[in-house]
Amino acid sequence: MTRQPTPTLDRVAGPADLRHMTDPELRSVADELRAEVIDAVSRTGGHLGSSLGVVELSVAIHAVFDTPRDKLIWDVGHQCYPHKILTGRRDRMHTLRQGGGISGFTKRSESEYDPFGAAHSSTSISAALGFTVARDMGMPTGDAIAVIGDGSISAGMAYEALNNAGHEKRRMFVILNDNEMSIAPPVGAMSSYLSSLSDLTRKGPFGGLVALAEGMEKFAPKEVRDGARRARELVTGLESRGTFFEELGFDYIGPIDGHDMTQLLSVLRGARARCTGPVLIHCCTVKGKGYAPAEGSTDKYHGVSKFDVGSGVQAKSTANAPSYTAVFGDALTEEAARDPAIVAITAAMPNGTGVDRMAKRFPGRVFDVGIAEQHGVTFAAGMAAAGLKPFCAIYSTFLQRGYDQVVHDVALQGLPVRFAIDRAGLVGADGATHAGAFDIGYLGALPGMVVMAAADEAELKHMVATAAAHDSGPIAFRYPRGNGTGVALPERGEVLEIGKGRMIREGTGDVALLSFGTHLSECETAATVLAAEGLSVTIADARFAKPLDMELIARLVQTHGAVITVEQGAEGGFGAMVLQAMAGQGLLDLGCRMRTLCLPDRFIDQASPDEMYRDAGLDAEGIIAAVCRVLGRDRKVVDLAAARGGRS
Repeated sequence: MTRQPTPTLDRVAGPADLRHMTDPELRSVADELRAEVIDAVSRTGGHLGSSLGVVELSVAIHAVFDTPRDKLIWDVGHQCYPHKILTGRRDRMHTLRQGGGISGFTKRSESEYDPFGAAHSSTSISAALGFTVARDMGMPTGDAIAVIGDGSISAGMAYEALNNAGHEKRRMFVILNDNEMSIAPPVGAMSSYLSSLSDLTRKGPFGGLVALAEGMEKFAPKEVRDGARRARELVTGLESRGTFFEELGFDYIGPIDGHDMTQLLSVLRGARARCTGPVLIHCCTVKGKGYAPAEGSTDKYHGVSKFDVGSGVQAKSTANAPSYTAVFGDALTEEAARDPAIVAITAAMPNGTGVDRMAKRFPGRVFDVGIAEQHGVTFAAGMAAAGLKPFCAIYSTFLQRGYDQVVHDVALQGLPVRFAIDRAGLVGADGATHAGAFDIGYLGALPGMVVMAAADEAELKHMVATAAAHDSGPIAFRYPRGNGTGVALPERGEVLEIGKGRMIREGTGDVALLSFGTHLSECETAATVLAAEGLSVTIADARFAKPLDMELIARLVQTHGAVITVEQGAEGGFGAMVLQAMAGQGLLDLGCRMRTLCLPDRFIDQASPDEMYRDAGLDAEGIIAAVCRVLGRDRKVVDLAAARGGRS
């Protein structure tokens, strides 16, 4: 009986094992690694396409460089699944993006092979330069290798880092992972420039060999390099010109085929052996490589739910209600149909923010600026100054990147930019890096800013209409990831009175819950449970964190023994604003016991949103416990599912 050979990947306990393998064995590792990534993500969901695109690159980097002493920094980190399998986390991949499991991004606390955490884009070159300077100042660290995509390198922070690194002239490595696809197709002049550079590898029959030869030329003596360039000029009749990266002070190698292990190993070994300053290796890859359903998909399976490996068919949501993102996109499109001045801006997330729905109907009025939130905000400000009505649709966590522009270019000038803030609150599997925790506080601090939060999908539609009609200054409205509550949607959104909340349920005066955002449904569940225990609870929906409805707040304080604010945001947000406003008007002197429920002062790791809010003490159970504490009542164990009427 013939003994079956041990799979090559089974011989890899860590990157050191790769360095003892032959090049053919490394190719086998890559093939097996790709299959394992597909299988793992089919069970958990996650970022598949980007990870499949860097399988060979992950193997080659770890085989050539001395990680973890050499610091491998993945930009964004969503493409790190092959890296995680190779660095001792293979047996935990089934916990990917799950509660208590491994992160979907690189994370310092998870492994010594993750020297720098990531999840937001365009940070890798800056971090790599920091490690490089630390090495040169005697810290116990080796070379730094930044792997950055063609989408991420288009962002301003990446340019700043390239400029600084080129000036420093220190030995470091930047690998440009060029797959002509980030989340959506990349936009802008830089993308076009990289495409022109990569044509040699993608189209020419000998392009890869030419690129490899030109890459190796970098390591030749200066006389040989000059001679080679003069020879090219004589043959082609064209003057040799440096690439953009060379003008910044980098040696440029490429483009090379990122799926050709022979090329990758040769170039990386040569660069590591001979490089003395900063070098950029331009590596062309295919997002979704090696898995036909991903390669054939428009989004290359960038982010997927669980799926069947054979067919590629993803598990579908069983929710009956539309997503908040879809409701926003449809409502914005309806408003745009009525008002030709309405335009939309997004930062590389047309599908994620829902503005792709408007783009299908009004393509000339939707602008994807790429991964450039700072530019996007000021671009919107310029539009507003010229009389247009811009809706700047950006996730809460990414709007943080454009905060100075929100302050200086929008709020300071009182310009009517409308901020549609998706992914407010805790977001689930993407974890702490993508939580929309801070926007209430950082926007509420700005003079003239109106801040709203939708309690349900119908309220979101009203807030889109309100923002469209608001021309006297900046206005923002926030809403979470996921599906709505299933309420009936109005045919047309109603323009809300600025700074006016609404009463949802009148109690007898024991306690009032003042909700800001979609946790209104959790407040209602809590009130139902407490009613069964003989406690009548008043519920109000603030709608606005700024300006606050002080008439409503005064009424609650004057007629209740206790008032508890509830929000899906960090300390220093809605509850703090209520307390400060009450102090200013003397309402804290009336004897009403005030409490605030918000996210705790810590980052919350990935899990389902329900589990994360439970961890934060912000589910219905947490609200009930807060009510019982403030009233000095004993807490009984109850059936929350029954109180929700079957809602999960």
